[in-house]
Amino acid sequence: MSTWARQPPCVPTSKSVASRRAQVHGLGLIGGSLGLALRSAGWDVSGYDVNPSRRAEALELGVVDDLHLDRPSDVAFVAAPAAVLPSAVLFALSRTDGCVTDVGSVKSGVCSAVGDGRFVGGHPMAGSEQVGLRGARADMFDGAVWVLTPAESTSDEAYATVRSVVGELGAETVTMPADVHDSLVAVVSHVPHLTAATLMRLADERGTERAVLKRLAAGGFRDMTRIAAGNSDIWLDICEANRSAITSCLDRLIGALGEMRSAVEGGDRGKLSELLEQARRARTNLPVGAPADSDLVELRVPIPDRPGEVARIATLAGQLDVNIYDLEIAHSPEGDLGVMILVIPVEKVEVLRAALADGGYSPALGSLPG
Repeated sequence: MSTWARQPPCVPTSKSVASRRAQVHGLGLIGGSLGLALRSAGWDVSGYDVNPSRRAEALELGVVDDLHLDRPSDVAFVAAPAAVLPSAVLFALSRTDGCVTDVGSVKSGVCSAVGDGRFVGGHPMAGSEQVGLRGARADMFDGAVWVLTPAESTSDEAYATVRSVVGELGAETVTMPADVHDSLVAVVSHVPHLTAATLMRLADERGTERAVLKRLAAGGFRDMTRIAAGNSDIWLDICEANRSAITSCLDRLIGALGEMRSAVEGGDRGKLSELLEQARRARTNLPVGAPADSDLVELRVPIPDRPGEVARIATLAGQLDVNIYDLEIAHSPEGDLGVMILVIPVEKVEVLRAALADGGYSPALGSLPG
């Protein structure tokens, strides 16, 4: 029997396409936003939460269509605290038949604890300083980066299905190993939050000057410390779950601040200019938006009968900084091969094609439908 046939049936059947059933486990800010976003995209959404009052509030606010554990769901999203995330994912897998993904900001623990082919680790890089269901928004994920961290056990069909649903919610998917995610997110999310919290503490400790300082703290200071207003409880679990990567990044930040301090204290204008200019260039080079259709090209990659092949290629693309704007799996009638169809920027096609060829693949250019 081929790998394609062995993989769990995560692509909706013709019957389920009409209903498009999704489940959300955990009805807080992110789970509530997922419910609203999925409903806006035409999904029938059932919800589950261990807190009865939160379940009732979710139904009252129209976050979900109903409240029950929906076994035939095509996809289930688990939005649970980091400390209980592995057990929550395993619970969702035991109570649903479709694909399961999570939204936790630390991935190594849950991905190593769950070996089910239907599970795809995930992390939407989106949020709000608001807390709870009242802060949920249907557009929370529009334009956000959504990281997927499939394991070796993750089936190609599960990965493709979750990626497709995430795209429906307006997010851009990036695929990488769980440990790489945890290292990178410490730099771009976890340590920035701790830094913002520390800056706010410094401002708050100015005693009698506090009232005047608050009036001055507009513009840049308010923008860079906005994230410190988020729910402090979840950060206890995050810091515990990603302790090693966070402490390593904090050490680097402390060293970099020491370098900046030395330049300021010594009046070294040349060094200070170098440090500030490096930061300015990096900031202005952050990516924005998506290319026009005319700047995209289709790359068709025959893939062999091996588990995790789609996720492996998507991870390679992420390592090469190649954005995948669309992805499709075309099955071979013989059942032992498939074709992975990628839509990528035209300027990146040779980079990815060369890397795939070095890996033993035979990619070929295709044409986008007119």
